Amino acid sequence: MTVLLPKGELPVRARIEPAESIDAPPARRLAARFAKGRPKERLYIALCQGFDLGIALVSLVAPLTLANLHDMPRGWQGFLAMRITVENVLLVAAFIVLWRTSFTMCGAYDWQRVRTRSRERQSAVVATTLGSAGTVMFVLHSLSGTFDLWIALYFWLTATALVLLVRITLRAFIFDPSEPGSRDVLIVGSGPRALSVYRRLSGDHQWGGRVVGFVDSNGCIASDEVGQRLLGGLEQLESILMRHALDEVVIALPMRSCYGAIQDTIRVCERVGVRAKYLADVFSVSVATPCFEESRDLPAVAMPVAPEDGRLLLKRLVDIVGSVAGLVALAPVMLLAFLAIRATSRGPALFSQERYGLNKRRFRMYKFRTMVADAEARQATVEHLNEATGPVFKIRNDPRVTPVGRFLRRSSIDELPQLFNVLRGDMSLVGPRPMSVRDVGRFTEPSAMRRFSMRPGITCLWQVNGRSALSYEEWMRLDLEYIDRWSLGLDLRILLRTVPAVIRGVGAA
Repeated sequence: MTVLLPKGELPVRARIEPAESIDAPPARRLAARFAKGRPKERLYIALCQGFDLGIALVSLVAPLTLANLHDMPRGWQGFLAMRITVENVLLVAAFIVLWRTSFTMCGAYDWQRVRTRSRERQSAVVATTLGSAGTVMFVLHSLSGTFDLWIALYFWLTATALVLLVRITLRAFIFDPSEPGSRDVLIVGSGPRALSVYRRLSGDHQWGGRVVGFVDSNGCIASDEVGQRLLGGLEQLESILMRHALDEVVIALPMRSCYGAIQDTIRVCERVGVRAKYLADVFSVSVATPCFEESRDLPAVAMPVAPEDGRLLLKRLVDIVGSVAGLVALAPVMLLAFLAIRATSRGPALFSQERYGLNKRRFRMYKFRTMVADAEARQATVEHLNEATGPVFKIRNDPRVTPVGRFLRRSSIDELPQLFNVLRGDMSLVGPRPMSVRDVGRFTEPSAMRRFSMRPGITCLWQVNGRSALSYEEWMRLDLEYIDRWSLGLDLRILLRTVPAVIRGVGAA
């Protein structure tokens, strides 16, 4: 959840942070500038700065070395002894300063200017073009003509391609697909403040999100822009959040006259597990963790209901390494499972089903098929055999399960194709299990929706504490406990406990 503050109003924590001023030393100004923005954005800019420096050096040395291979009769040491002089070192230092200045002037390290991919590509190309102009120094200095205009051209092409490739890779690695560029936002309020927020967001082309609509019980609607997009009253907010896939709720109600309504809205968002922003800085919360977010137009206090810090980057790194290692190591087991399914029953070996993932975004989850091919069509005929409580469907001895499928389920081999989902980013190795559209459609408790505030996983707390033997209520409690207690250490402990739990097969269905 996130809270918007009117311009000029900062929370207490923001006021005591060191401000950036023109009278401060350069190092302090740089530190203050780096402190702005969210952790992922700061990490992204810092990595871009480091990679850009490395790209400049590699793109400068590589073509020059290739062009001088014939001048290396005495090997690398002899070549370097001829080339590394005080004058050349000073030229390289001047070039690096020019290169860095070009990127800074073009806004390549200003998140507000490069938050959208198109703006970032433009600034990166212009910056590398200006920076590459510095290679003219080497052309003019090269008395032998070894460093010519062709090498300068190769430098520009290589550096531009690498800078763009690094940014594409870092974005895919650090940021979720649901972050800036595809955010769906709901505004709570319909008065002048709500209209002002809507127009500022709609006019900010760098924001890249979409305002889905407004929710308010106030009869005094500010304009037709709001009235045409009104989705319902405040009493309907909970059901609206349960029906729609939303990334954020912006609370734009008048603080003095609607204090109670703002507090109730925050509680609803906490129960449903949706991030919110409010136009105030002092409200009691039970699950969300307030943190200040600085923005050029909309300074806000964020109220995330799940972890949003740099540790998630390490979690994603573990997911990538773990899924690749798992796919390689378990390839023979998956091949045998594939052949066994095809040899013993008709139909495809893989089964895919639409599931709910992070922020209730749907994706296709893959498993080895353990039932007859028409199992989904026969769902209605076995509904009366459901042994699980709540909205979920579980049968210990499901008549649709094949003999091979029963072994695959008991050994959890049927879950191995989900490593592809982890590699793609739909899932994580550890997280709340992804739930089917059928089950989520029968949720009655809004608090159950909070389980979608983290990426779903192959294993989680409830799977190492009884699996299908647990009741639905205990399952949900463990999922929410995992979100509230999450840490990299907890993930590691769950992974280590998953292996013996799978071997024992306790609670498998």
